[in-house]
Amino acid sequence: MSTPTFQAIVDWLQRENVKFRHVAHQPTFTSEESAAARGEPVQVGGKALVVKVGDDFRLFVLSAALKFDSAAVKQHFGVRKTRFADKDELLALTGLVPGSVPPFGAPILKLPLYLDPSILANEVIAFNAGSLTDSIIMPLADYVRIAKAEVLKFGQT
Repeated sequence: MSTPTFQAIVDWLQRENVKFRHVAHQPTFTSEESAAARGEPVQVGGKALVVKVGDDFRLFVLSAALKFDSAAVKQHFGVRKTRFADKDELLALTGLVPGSVPPFGAPILKLPLYLDPSILANEVIAFNAGSLTDSIIMPLADYVRIAKAEVLKFGQT
């Protein structure tokens, strides 16, 4: 059973002539579980985080093998405070539950999109596509082409 977000992603990828692989799996709640379900290394996973930076929510995508460096984001945007969106905010902003957010801003999610260089180290990107049971694996070059993200370093080990 696919979600409207999953269907929107599939339709968009098809319109953009992107070859991708869909993996249906049991619900996954961690990056490690998702990687195992997809049969891919954890570092190719695109971890998508909705973060409130100052007064604005933004979408940050980094390798699932890394952690979010809030100090780097605070410095870049010149703000004193960042925090992850809570469950209710995430639902209101995206219509999604934690762990199901795909690594896309417009036209999928209406959030500014930032990409950590760690994503660029792989030939593919794998991600939960609007649900905890649907993953997509696609070529990195196509992801970069259609996502049109601003590259900014905010991943740390």
